[in-house]
Amino acid sequence: MLKPSENPPMMWPDVNSIRDFAGLWWVAHTKSRNEKALAQDLIRKNISYFLPMTNKVHRRKGRTIRSLLPLFSGYLFFCGEENQRIELLRTNRVANLIEVKNQKNLLDELLQIEQALQAGAPLVPYKYIKVGQRCRVIAGPLAELHGVVVKTKNITRLILQIDMLGQAASVEIDIDMIEFLD
Repeated sequence: MLKPSENPPMMWPDVNSIRDFAGLWWVAHTKSRNEKALAQDLIRKNISYFLPMTNKVHRRKGRTIRSLLPLFSGYLFFCGEENQRIELLRTNRVANLIEVKNQKNLLDELLQIEQALQAGAPLVPYKYIKVGQRCRVIAGPLAELHGVVVKTKNITRLILQIDMLGQAASVEIDIDMIEFLD
């Protein structure tokens, strides 16, 4: 397990937004538990990436253990040219490379995850949902995010989905902060 200071940044290089990255987006399906190591390799190779991570706290034998884990286990998003894609494959940390057919759609979905993380929202991995009511956040630091609303145990959650991966993350939200979309 890495010390907090040894974790790679969630996005590299350090820019205001992943929107500033140049090139085509790709999704690297990593070998088991290689997401952070691949991110470190990409920094050394000067390849732009986005690795959304979330804090996890658990107790073991009376000790509190804090970990920073990838939000989408086994996946890292990177942006670059063909020669950088080849360099990524040379790391021997990638099980499969997923071509992004709809670049705009993936970037829009990733920007929502980025905004929620920058707002300090406690995102947690969530089961992907295909059906449900679409909504938009109308106020607060998560304003303008779009997602699906679900209720579990009297808690309303906004589900932010990455359709291409069939994965999602959720954040607790006040029902008064959202409006339903048609």
